[in-house]
Amino acid sequence: WSSLPRRHTARQTPAANERREKKTTKKRLKASDLQLRFCTNETQAARETFVAKLQRLGFDILVSEVFSPAPAAAAVLKERGLRPHLLVYDGLLPEFDSVDQSNPNCVVIGDAAEKFTYQNLNEAFRVLTDLEKPLLFSLGQGRYYKETDGLKLDVGAYMKALEYACDLKAEVVGKPSPTFFQSVLNDMGLQPHEALMIGDDLVNDVGGAQRCGMRGVQVRTGKYRPGDETHPAVTADATVDSLARAVDALLRQRQQTP
Repeated sequence: WSSLPRRHTARQTPAANERREKKTTKKRLKASDLQLRFCTNETQAARETFVAKLQRLGFDILVSEVFSPAPAAAAVLKERGLRPHLLVYDGLLPEFDSVDQSNPNCVVIGDAAEKFTYQNLNEAFRVLTDLEKPLLFSLGQGRYYKETDGLKLDVGAYMKALEYACDLKAEVVGKPSPTFFQSVLNDMGLQPHEALMIGDDLVNDVGGAQRCGMRGVQVRTGKYRPGDETHPAVTADATVDSLARAVDALLRQRQQTP
């Protein structure tokens, strides 16, 4: 398994060098006998758009190999007959085209970026408080993510604000929800002990996978912080300098296993 970065730019920066390394590493994984899936909490673009952008950057990746919160949330809404009020980025709206949005009986929030205005948050708050049984879905619960110009607040901060204001607990769709990880395991036909999660987010990547019964490896890139290695609640099964190092160790172990 691998956690996908949230956004990409094509400049020649350390981030661009890291992307080149990731492309090479993922090619090595695809050439092995291991099943590979990509888990992302990207909620500013529809999955097809996101994958097409990765393909243009040279990543050998298929839409069916990528698991993101919005398609999972749309499936849950239809299965439970729910009609959402959406507070999401415009690029994500096509994921919900097949879902009835009239007379909302729940709220769905994602990484809405500049759409997280007071007016829009207050509108979501009012929808929730008008409901007899308010229901809030959050597409992930990350605290922040990293872009080339630095860290940015993620959906989790706004989710917590609505939880507090409405005195409720959101249902999280995406990492670190065990249900999200289980859906990917089901797709591969694997049990939790047969899978390994590699990512830079200790709580959402590693901790979420471990709660599902998987092992989790953290890489010292992206969202990694030195304090992660002494985190009070989540301890990675291993911490390595890069995705390439993690894959090197994994493939060596495979070669040594009879």
